[in-house]
Amino acid sequence: MIGGPGGRELEVEVTGPDDGRAVVYHSGTPGAGTLFAPLVDAGAAKGLRHIAYARPGYARSDRHAGRTVADCAADVTAIADELGIDQFFTVGVSGGGPHALACAALLGERVLAAASIGGVAPHDARGLDWTAGMGQENVDEFAAADAGPEELREYLERQREQMLAASGEDIHTSLESLLSDVDRSALSGAFAEYLVGDVQRALAPGIWGWFDDDIAHFSDWGFDVDAITRPVAVWQGRLDLFVPFAHGQWLAANVPNAQPQLLDDQGHLSISLARYGDVLDALIAAA
Repeated sequence: MIGGPGGRELEVEVTGPDDGRAVVYHSGTPGAGTLFAPLVDAGAAKGLRHIAYARPGYARSDRHAGRTVADCAADVTAIADELGIDQFFTVGVSGGGPHALACAALLGERVLAAASIGGVAPHDARGLDWTAGMGQENVDEFAAADAGPEELREYLERQREQMLAASGEDIHTSLESLLSDVDRSALSGAFAEYLVGDVQRALAPGIWGWFDDDIAHFSDWGFDVDAITRPVAVWQGRLDLFVPFAHGQWLAANVPNAQPQLLDDQGHLSISLARYGDVLDALIAAA
């Protein structure tokens, strides 16, 4: 545990070579910030050390009610300071994507380079139909968020009960409308068990990390993507039903000097499993 802003405690995981350059990893929504060992191993082979944390309200991290996406920059700063890290790469997956972008926008040259993998675009993004192409589970979740806090709370409470009872073997049923064929194949074996365990750890104390993530994604992020000056790669799969391809296209077109990696043969889950080594190579090259 590491002390964050306002006296809050943050649960942090550090894995990889002690002298490696740091990668701050922002997990998806909902997620506890645990790391999948093969991805960490891919980083270690390149001399990289991964640092992941549970965003406020998830797992053992204290809640920060009303947080914005931009507020993660102060949390990351506290973690990096405590660990003695001056500069770092940052990667955000899915709902973690905006948080990686926040670090790139707000932490200046402390961020060497950033990557968004299947990350959502701002809810008010001009010209983007935000939910078009999403699987029904996500459409329902964001409709609840749009309806108001009480509707969202009730929806997430129901979903939490199902997720806490799920196993790696039946996770396909819980995510049925979100799984393209390539993601259905990816969600198996050790990765399925890891994903279920991460979500269950995230939601063990309640829904509030998930609730605050959804509200933050739907609200003003607290920064403008066009203010980003650090190198950013946008990785997105055309077969993604969690976060539609159009989100990646929008980010690639609106983040200054973005390096688009828009892949026709990848989905939401498969892209990290198949291409994470490439993501890391691109970060190293950009720095």
